[in-house]
Amino acid sequence: MGKIKITETGIEGLRLIEPAVFSDARGYFSETYNKQDLLEAGICDEFVQDNESLSRQGVLRGLHYQKEHPQGKLIRVAEGRIFDVAVDLRPDSKTYRQHFGVELSSDNHRQVYIPKGFAHGFIVLSEQALICYKCTDFYHPEDEAGIAYNDPGLAIKWPDPGCKLTLSPKDLSWPNLL
Repeated sequence: MGKIKITETGIEGLRLIEPAVFSDARGYFSETYNKQDLLEAGICDEFVQDNESLSRQGVLRGLHYQKEHPQGKLIRVAEGRIFDVAVDLRPDSKTYRQHFGVELSSDNHRQVYIPKGFAHGFIVLSEQALICYKCTDFYHPEDEAGIAYNDPGLAIKWPDPGCKLTLSPKDLSWPNLL
């Protein structure tokens, strides 16, 4: 099949992935995951868990990470449209505390590869969105942590979803990154 296009984001290890999409009158076909293509691009992670999240417009999830069991992630949107954000939490990184945001949708077929050591979150911009992501480690609820989505030190410019924001009580309680 066709090869993927990898774009560097300016944050070491964090990459935007665009798989080949083959369209005709019937619809389209795309490989959403091809281990060999990722290996050739230098992404050698072993993914051990697939997650799926359905959220309605205005839902903001994040910014989440695990402390002792960090997860690398490969994020894509199967239905709808989101603005996806990754924050570099690697203290030895040149881009520590920097973030990258990108629109992912079922129309643009983009994916984002987030290596271990990042916080992750997204906001739903369409009526609803189905987000699918692969993880390099299992979820450990006791290890979960987060950062306030509106941390002034990060200055993330979340797009307006066109309705009231909806966050879980837990996501509203995360502290700012010090």
